[in-house]
Amino acid sequence: MSTLSVQEAEVPMTTDDFSALEERVVRVVEAMKRERAARAEAEQTTARVQSQLEAQASLLEQAKEQLRSLEREREQVRQRVERLLKQIDEIA
Repeated sequence: MSTLSVQEAEVPMTTDDFSALEERVVRVVEAMKRERAARAEAEQTTARVQSQLEAQASLLEQAKEQLRSLEREREQVRQRVERLLKQIDEIA
């Protein structure tokens, strides 16, 4: 038999001590349940935000492409207007 077992047997535990210990264990279990629920909610929120972020990133890429397209179109229109103005200057 180990020394620890002998010492444990020698320590008397009263009903009040046992009740206090039981109450502490119950509180710890309840705290763990709350923490697990909070963690699950945080994970769900994280997943939702990640999904929204990915959707926003996709929209951003579409907007960037549209902007590049409009800039190219604007440059083409500018060049055409300059050509037309040059032709008008040549006529005058």
